Amino acid sequence: MNIRFTPVAAAIGLAVGMLVSSAASADTIKIAIVGPFTGPLTQYGDIVSQGVDTAIEQINAKGGVLGKKLEAVRLDDGCEPKQGPVVANRIVNDKIHYVVGPVCSGATIAAASIYNDNSVLMISPSATSPAVTDGKNYDMIFRTIGRDDQQGPAAGNFIAKTIKPKRVAVLHDKQSYGQGIATAVKNTLDKDGVKVVLFEGINAGDSDYSAVITKLKADNVDFVYYGGYHPEMGLLLRQGAEQGLKARFMGPEGVGNSDINAIAGAAVEGMILTLPADYSKNPANAAIVKAFTDKKRDPTGPFQLTAYSATEAIADGIKGVGADNPTKVAAYLHSHSVDTPIGKISWNKQGDLTNFKFDVFMWHKNGPKTLYK
Repeated sequence: MNIRFTPVAAAIGLAVGMLVSSAASADTIKIAIVGPFTGPLTQYGDIVSQGVDTAIEQINAKGGVLGKKLEAVRLDDGCEPKQGPVVANRIVNDKIHYVVGPVCSGATIAAASIYNDNSVLMISPSATSPAVTDGKNYDMIFRTIGRDDQQGPAAGNFIAKTIKPKRVAVLHDKQSYGQGIATAVKNTLDKDGVKVVLFEGINAGDSDYSAVITKLKADNVDFVYYGGYHPEMGLLLRQGAEQGLKARFMGPEGVGNSDINAIAGAAVEGMILTLPADYSKNPANAAIVKAFTDKKRDPTGPFQLTAYSATEAIADGIKGVGADNPTKVAAYLHSHSVDTPIGKISWNKQGDLTNFKFDVFMWHKNGPKTLYK
């Protein structure tokens, strides 16, 4: 997931504010959760927090790590690139050694060098932009999710081989995440011989997309791929239905948010999207799923179990080296695999997973998403 620019004054004002889950103590190992805890993308920060909190509770119930309990520290970057470095410097100054996040790629890209240069181990469960890691030579930067150059082709090939539309439009929100994945989808469709009649950006935060919907109708578009987040996708769906647009819509994991139902209404039914596989369906994760549901948390969302896995990887790395030493833990993760709810995972030299699967789902107005069949 990447950034959309939302000039929210509250997010800036609170960017360096900390909401600590328990009192600071020398007997704890702190893990910072960095993401949007204010602004329109707040739910994604909450999703990641659910995963980290559940993992910490499970690990602490078994005695913690090296005789110490893990402690979550929440830091709000609002998904804003300008706030990413502010939060990163706060973490360095507070001598926190481990980070799960940032949530959005724009903030992650802006902050990653600070974490790396100050020996803070960072694992993002949701930042999908290739630019997070490509060409950086980072030692301390990891993620527990795939990249957009995996997700985009998966979506494009699905459209070409399964949907087989006649006239496709590819829209995006003009931001690095949305435009990047939209471009990857378009390039895949071009290779597959699918005609893309419109490739265009819209302005994130607008309330009226009538002009682009008029273009879609004039071009007889029967399928729309949108790269971006749920607020704009919800409006495109609703306003398209209101204006009689007969086209199916698809998007990336950034549209997979339950808040879209309130925006799109009945028009959300049948929306197609790519998401990480639903690891909550794996029988091996039954106990973890119960731990989520016992706390009234949702284990089925896009980033809960990737966040859980990031936390588990940190804990296993500390145990593996026998010390709270982030540099040694990073080296350990580069050379070892870790058993997690998303499977046995390992990383390449630049901190990307050696294997990750995006599945295709269908969204429903009155119930959970279902695997597309």
